[in-house]
Amino acid sequence: MNKHFLGDTAVLLGRSLRHIARSPDTIITTAIMPIAFMLLFVYVFGGAIETGSDSYVNYLLPGILLITIASGISYTAFRLFLDMQGGIFERFQSMPIARSSVLWAHVLTSLVANQISLVVVVLVALLMGFRTGTSLLGWLAVAGILVLFTLALTWIAVIPGLTAKSVDGASAFSYPLIFLPFVSSAFVPTASMPGPVRAFAEHQPVTAIVNAIRDVFAQKPVGSGIWTALAWCVGILVAAYLFANLTYRRKIS
Repeated sequence: MNKHFLGDTAVLLGRSLRHIARSPDTIITTAIMPIAFMLLFVYVFGGAIETGSDSYVNYLLPGILLITIASGISYTAFRLFLDMQGGIFERFQSMPIARSSVLWAHVLTSLVANQISLVVVVLVALLMGFRTGTSLLGWLAVAGILVLFTLALTWIAVIPGLTAKSVDGASAFSYPLIFLPFVSSAFVPTASMPGPVRAFAEHQPVTAIVNAIRDVFAQKPVGSGIWTALAWCVGILVAAYLFANLTYRRKIS
């Protein structure tokens, strides 16, 4: 059964990746907005924002990486919606393939596309002056956090992709996720925020994840912060995965 599932997922993943390869503008579009935010905040607002960091691009990059992921997963919902409307799911049900492989192919496609977009954003940040002395292990830790965050948001994206009534509805859900980093420590320290806003910012997942990545890049002791970030990622991932699969079973039943 596992071998059957893996083989079916690999075939469907190849199908989705071919669609990405034929429209590379998807990845470019995903990266453009985060890069625009990075340019705007570093070169326009950066001089007026006090973060306690020598380089504002170093402070900013972790939040920009999360915005990149939030921007990219809207395409997962979009592609799922098109498959639902085009009758692809009904066709797959008539074939001897593992049902869960259809969703996993879309999820893994999102993971691959988002990792490429993240690399593009990091390369632009390096051109803008981003520097880190972290080790290979540190880079792997950051990559691991970003992979978990991508999977968590992608499984959230599966839900509107399966249930939306229109293309706009399938993609629009990502807008709150894109702007969530603005009410966190991604752009400014939370200490500068008014009381209620600060309380929300300090206890939402983006702040924990951004702070953990920032500490790794700055070679600071991460302490319990990285475990808080991982707990948020895993908790969201498990909840989204269960709800998305429940929604999928109801749609195809």
